[in-house]
Amino acid sequence: MIDFDSLEKCDGFLSRLRGLMFSKRRDLLFDLGRETRVGAVIHTFFVFFKIKVYWLNSNKEIVDYKIVKPFWVSIPRGRARYIVEISK
Repeated sequence: MIDFDSLEKCDGFLSRLRGLMFSKRRDLLFDLGRETRVGAVIHTFFVFFKIKVYWLNSNKEIVDYKIVKPFWVSIPRGRARYIVEISK
């Protein structure tokens, strides 16, 4: 179960662009505004630790889950509206 209240929300352009790059470990929630597969691709360039990534649909049901290593690109299996990045 994901506790959405404990996640730092990244809803602005700059906060979504930066994400976890060059930062300390923290847990993030990205709202993409609509369900998309191409727009839900993530990368871990300049993220120097593994992260758990959950892609969720508009109903906040998990459509994919991966542990992503530093300096990788990851594409979800299905369309997602939300992305949760857990770094702890």
